[in-house]
Amino acid sequence: MTDQASAAGVPGAGHARGGQPARESNIDTIVAYFESGITQDSGRLGIELEHTIVHDDLRPVSYSEPFGVAWVLRQLQPHYPQATRDAEGDLLGVARPGEAVTLEPAAQLELSAGPFSRLADARECFDAFERMLEGVLEPAGGRVLTLGYHPSARAADMELIPKRRYRFMDLYFRGKGAFGTCMMRGSASTQVSIDYSSVPDCLRKLRLAFGLAPLFSLVCDNSPVFEGAPRTHELVRTEIWQRCDPDRCGVVPGVMDPGFNLRSYAAYLLDAPAILAPCKKEQWCYSERTFGELYAERTMTRAEIEHAASMFFTDVRLKTYIEIRPADALPVPYAIAYAALVKGLFYHPGSLDALDALLAEVRAGDIEEAKAALMAEGYRAEVYGRPAAAWADDLVALARAGLAEDERSFLDPLAGLVAARETLAGRAGRARA
Repeated sequence: MTDQASAAGVPGAGHARGGQPARESNIDTIVAYFESGITQDSGRLGIELEHTIVHDDLRPVSYSEPFGVAWVLRQLQPHYPQATRDAEGDLLGVARPGEAVTLEPAAQLELSAGPFSRLADARECFDAFERMLEGVLEPAGGRVLTLGYHPSARAADMELIPKRRYRFMDLYFRGKGAFGTCMMRGSASTQVSIDYSSVPDCLRKLRLAFGLAPLFSLVCDNSPVFEGAPRTHELVRTEIWQRCDPDRCGVVPGVMDPGFNLRSYAAYLLDAPAILAPCKKEQWCYSERTFGELYAERTMTRAEIEHAASMFFTDVRLKTYIEIRPADALPVPYAIAYAALVKGLFYHPGSLDALDALLAEVRAGDIEEAKAALMAEGYRAEVYGRPAAAWADDLVALARAGLAEDERSFLDPLAGLVAARETLAGRAGRARA
C-alpha cells in the first residue's frame, strides 16, 4: 500500500478537529450510497451518446435561434412527454421511460438510455432516436453529427444554454485550466455505464476501467478537428480533459493502489471545490468551498451526494453504477460496438481475470504516461510496456470471447478499425486531405 493510499484509506484524520465535525458521518453516508448500487443483475449497460447539431454548412446551431435546439426539443416532446424546465420556463430536456434527452452546455443533444440487457435493443433505441432527430432537422436545414469535437467552431464562440449550473461551471473552469471552455462547449462523448455485484467487484472494475481508459480513448478516437482546424495530435479528448481541472479530472488519487476503498473515494469527493452550492434564493450559487466544508456541520442527503458525485469528471466515475467516460461521440454502429467491448470485458469472469493479470502493476503514473504516448503516436505507441496495437487486439479478443455468440457481431465495426490500426478521426483526416 502506498502512502497516498494509506492516507486516503483513513479519511477524516484531522478534519473533524479542523472544523468538519460531520465528516465521518458524511463519509459513512457516501459509502452507503455507493453500496446501494450493488445488484445481482448481470450484463446491463447504460449508454449516453452526445450529438452535435449543425447547419448544413457545419455552423453551430444554438439553443435560442429560430429552429435552434430549444425548437428541436419541442418537436421531440410529443414522443418524450416528460419535460424538464428551468425557473424561467426554458425547456432543457424531455424524457420517456428508459430514455432521457438532455442538453450539454453548448446545446449538444444527449440521449441517455437503458439499462439494456441486450445490445440489439440498444442499437434499435439509438437508431430510432437518430432517425427521429434527422426527420426534425433536415426540413429546417440542420444536421446531426456524432463527433468528439465540433467540426467548425471555436468553443468560446458558442452560446451556452440558459442553465444556471452551466453558467457557474463555465466561470469555474475558465480559472482552472486552459481547456475548460473547450470541454464544456466543444466536446461530445460516448459513455457506457456498468453495474457491480459487491464492493470488491466495484473496486476491481473501477481499477480496471481506469487502467483501460487510455486504450478506450485510442480505439474510440473521433476528433479530427479541434477549434476549427485539423488537429495536431491524436486523442484530442484526452488532452482536453488533462488541461481542464486537476481537482476533478483524470485518475482518482490512489484508485490503482491495493489499499484503495470506498471510504477513500468518499474522502476524495469531500475534499474538492463544490463549484455549485445549494442556495435558497437562487437554488444554486457559485462556491469554491469543498463539499466537506459545505456540509461540515451535518450529514448530506442522498440528493446532495448525487449532486456531488456528478460534479467530478474523471476518466471513470462512481455513482450507484460505474461510468466509463473516455470515448468520443461515435456513430451509432461504433457506439454500440464500444458498448459490446465494455460488456465483453467487464461482465465475463474470464475477461476480468485476464485484465487483472495484464494490469496488475499499472499505477496512476503509468496511466498518464500511456495517455502521452498515445497522443503522440497512436497505435505505434508503447503502453504499459507493450505495443498499443497488441493491447487493442487483446481487448477485442477478450471481449469477443466474453460475449454471447449472438452478440459478438456487434463488435465488428470497432474490431475492423483495430485490425486496420485505424481510428475514425484518422480516417476523416485523410479524407479531408
